[in-house]
Amino acid sequence: MRQFVLFFPLLALVVISLAGTATVEAATGLNPPVKLVWHYYKVTNTCDDAETYIRHQVEKFYRNDSSIAPKLLRLLYSDCMVNGCDASVLLQGPNSERTAPQNRGLGGFLIIDKIKKVLETRCPGVVSCADILNLATRDAVHMDFKCRRAVDLPSPSISVEESLAYFKSKGLDVLDMTTLLGAHSMGKTHCSHIVNRLYNFKNTGKPDPSMNTTLVSELRNRCPPRTKKGQTDPLIYLNPDSGSSNRFSNSYYSRVLSHNAVLGVDQQLIYNDDSLEITQEFDASFEDFRKSFALAMSRMGSINVLTGKAGEIRRDCRVTNANYGA
Repeated sequence: MRQFVLFFPLLALVVISLAGTATVEAATGLNPPVKLVWHYYKVTNTCDDAETYIRHQVEKFYRNDSSIAPKLLRLLYSDCMVNGCDASVLLQGPNSERTAPQNRGLGGFLIIDKIKKVLETRCPGVVSCADILNLATRDAVHMDFKCRRAVDLPSPSISVEESLAYFKSKGLDVLDMTTLLGAHSMGKTHCSHIVNRLYNFKNTGKPDPSMNTTLVSELRNRCPPRTKKGQTDPLIYLNPDSGSSNRFSNSYYSRVLSHNAVLGVDQQLIYNDDSLEITQEFDASFEDFRKSFALAMSRMGSINVLTGKAGEIRRDCRVTNANYGA
């Protein structure tokens, strides 16, 4: 079903290049990522130090707030998994992706705006917002890996079959799905996304039987039943083991195997033979997870990428050039 392949990163914009060339396990039968130019802005002499400028800004932000790693990961995921990696999620407006209910709570916009302003002063009209988002995410996650320290899916409670069908519709497979869900090793979610698991799973009036009973009690203390309009919707950690440290680790997979996943879609990984096998592998080896994550990010970051004359290089990532200054 799967084979070992030698992974040569093709695209600086999307690959978390943590250790150069890496041997990783990947599924067969998928279309390869769009072949783009490695270190494009340097190779073409259009903005030689673009990646350096981006990395510098990410490092500055990360020192003050390590939560930018999960924020950027979710932002990139929400962009790529809708219409492809075109930075459309950054656009402001009443009917934009940015304001969609599924994207409530998205963060990381500030750092993208800051990086864009820096690059526009040094290389005006050259570096695309999509590339900025990809590169900034790469650098933020890279910092998390060094320290050992996601529009989300249509519903955080879908079955593993529905989840896999969704990923396959984007050209991704079970290994990509299981790997990318590992991004839930850090970050937060709203109580409204799990309240049915805690109190009324599938209209039974009971909690999800797949949840550890201790976890149910802990989460109920933080997430009361939603009984009235306008009720507050607290945020809780997707991985209580990491908490506020925002550490990128494989503890997510340990929690899935012990029935301690916060989101239903995560717990579902044990109900498919392939995703269960991968979960067990990543639980046993952070290094396997780390390498697989680089490949999965490369695949996801290559979804419907705009090249050549397609799209535009926005002067401000929040608006199209036609509306710039309006």
